[in-house]
Amino acid sequence: MANKSPVLTTDSSGAVPADRKVQASNKDSAFAALGLAKTVQAVCDEIRELYQWDEIPWVIGYSGGKDSSAVLQLIWLALRDLPAEKRTKRIHVISTDTLVEQPVVAAWVTASHKKMEAAAAEQGMPITPHKLTPDVKDTFWVNLIGKGYPAPRKLFRWCTSRMKINPSNAFIRSVVRDCGEAILVLGTRKAESQRRAVGMAKLEKNRVRERLTPNKNLPNSLVYTPIEDWTNDDVWLFLMQVKNPWGHTNKSLLGMYQGASADGECPLVVDTTTPSCGNSRFGCWVCTVVDKDRSMEAMIKNDDEKVWMTPLLDIRNDLGDFAKEPERRDYRRMSGRVQLFHDGLVRGPYTKEFREHWLRRVLSAQCEARRLGPAEFGDLELISMPELHEIRRIWLYEKHEFDDRLPAVYEEVVGTPFPVAASDDRLLRSEDWAMLQEACGGDEELFQLQAGLLDIEREYRGMSRRAGIYEALEDRLRAGQYGGEEEALAIRQEQERRREEIEKDVESLTLSQGSLFEEGEAEGG
Repeated sequence: MANKSPVLTTDSSGAVPADRKVQASNKDSAFAALGLAKTVQAVCDEIRELYQWDEIPWVIGYSGGKDSSAVLQLIWLALRDLPAEKRTKRIHVISTDTLVEQPVVAAWVTASHKKMEAAAAEQGMPITPHKLTPDVKDTFWVNLIGKGYPAPRKLFRWCTSRMKINPSNAFIRSVVRDCGEAILVLGTRKAESQRRAVGMAKLEKNRVRERLTPNKNLPNSLVYTPIEDWTNDDVWLFLMQVKNPWGHTNKSLLGMYQGASADGECPLVVDTTTPSCGNSRFGCWVCTVVDKDRSMEAMIKNDDEKVWMTPLLDIRNDLGDFAKEPERRDYRRMSGRVQLFHDGLVRGPYTKEFREHWLRRVLSAQCEARRLGPAEFGDLELISMPELHEIRRIWLYEKHEFDDRLPAVYEEVVGTPFPVAASDDRLLRSEDWAMLQEACGGDEELFQLQAGLLDIEREYRGMSRRAGIYEALEDRLRAGQYGGEEEALAIRQEQERRREEIEKDVESLTLSQGSLFEEGEAEGG
């Protein structure tokens, strides 16, 4: 079968007629020399050649955004022109759902996967979509509400590896384990940023063969970036001119970006004076690494039908209000240590009060979104039942909070009982919690210490070998040694002052000894 150029057709995405010549006027465009049709043909030829080169399976990273959509569309078009007997090598399309993806984008990707699966079966394409999710212990809410991790920031991005990188790497490793190697296909482009361009230029020097670069993070895997030289405008021009082959219209993708642009504009770029639509970023709706979630703000502003997402934006903005963190976070680290930095406290996890606060906020937002949102979001899950069970386990068995507040908070907000799983019958009860509070006479520090000690004893009760109990009790006593934040700060500052004095004395003594040694050497000489 002869290889054909992808046909430029008018479809629901608003593409222009096929007989209209498409030529980018921007000198930086990948289409500047040959035009769109011939450039796309050249890329498809390259894809077919690489696909048939060996039996190494491909893994395409697909976020549902414009770049990954363009890459998947190019590969689909290229392979569709191969005879069926040559389309034998499996291609995996992976999308990582962090479980806190922007709901509109998550729904878009889910719908695309369904159409992709059906179209691949109908057209005989060796393409299989996979939706990957993090382990429940690694999800955002389990770590923030369960363990008390503070909202992520640039210097503490605890979420990225747990929620995005680990699930995709685990999948790629499984492919490598089964097949020996894997080729990872990405929509990475040099035009995304200067930093990205420099990084990609360095990687090019290590290419083992045309267009394939070793993956420095995953052994036995190579990386292929077919649109690395395309600009934002090139990507949109391609998506608007070439019909999506699995039936998910590119017009709705354009509309999603348009809605996420501050001015509501997202024109088809035809020359250098037209603003690009490529700068909108979609990610986790809880992301506090950036100052503002401009895409969600724009969606709510530009579309009355998306006002239901306002409670989500409010939670995100409240999480990112770092000025309030001193009142929200414990003065002790997760280990119970009190740590100083520039004579001030390095704060630890969210307190019990604020972990319950965030749980209440998320459950309330979930109820409101289901009530006010479109029908397709009627069963929207901002926090899943497995996550809630894991949070309850952490509060009970790791935080030693045997008042078991999660079921009560859930029922107060949702209005239905929480499905409590069968638990350890040695667990202390909420009534015991109330009695202990009364016995401690309002001393919160003493109460927390006693609750922790009691629950550690409960945890080890009945064991034939109680190995580790003394260490656990010692750690809890060490964490509870201070009468409060002010006392902890004063004690640690005094300890640091003494340490610095000792270091100065040692340094002074060392210099004195050195001077005496030099004098002795001089006299001896």
